[in-house]
Amino acid sequence: MNHLLFVLMVLLCYLVAAIPTGIVLAKVLGYEDVRGKGSGNIGATNVYRVAGKLPGVLTLLGDILKGLLPLLMIDKLLEPSPLQLGILAAVAIVGHCYPVYLRFKGGKGVATALGIFLVVAPFAVIGAAVVFLLTVGLSRFISLGSVLAALSMPLLVLFLERPQPIVAGTLFIALLVIWRHRANIKRLLEGSENRFKL
Repeated sequence: MNHLLFVLMVLLCYLVAAIPTGIVLAKVLGYEDVRGKGSGNIGATNVYRVAGKLPGVLTLLGDILKGLLPLLMIDKLLEPSPLQLGILAAVAIVGHCYPVYLRFKGGKGVATALGIFLVVAPFAVIGAAVVFLLTVGLSRFISLGSVLAALSMPLLVLFLERPQPIVAGTLFIALLVIWRHRANIKRLLEGSENRFKL
């Protein structure tokens, strides 16, 4: 992929991942702005708590797809190098966490990271999913499951001997997801974090 096309793909990944799925869906389905209720986060967990199951599930799917589809299209049609793919993956998660449409105040990145990982390291996702499901099943803390799954991803990608730029991109995404959960981590340590209820 030449330099100009790569720059265009960087912009595409950022702008698509920056779309605030939860806010758009809540508005379309007739709910209030989710930023004013619950945790104030625009992600699927808060949308689920504030607006209900359908908007929550649709937000989850939308956030996954906006990380997955642009990268999958680029990977299949343009055959980027591992370095280019690693950079595009990192740009996509930045788009979700710091969206230009919302003055750079976005979500925590878990679902979008999942979409990205399904392209760059699909087999590692299986291990991370097991970590997430076991953690949430035992603790009922979505945030704890998200943090531990994010921590596991770079290790799994390294174990699977993916190219170094993919390992680096995965590590960047994991660290950003954990950083975005810093308030949750504080509440977990204090014992005041909300448990997930079906």
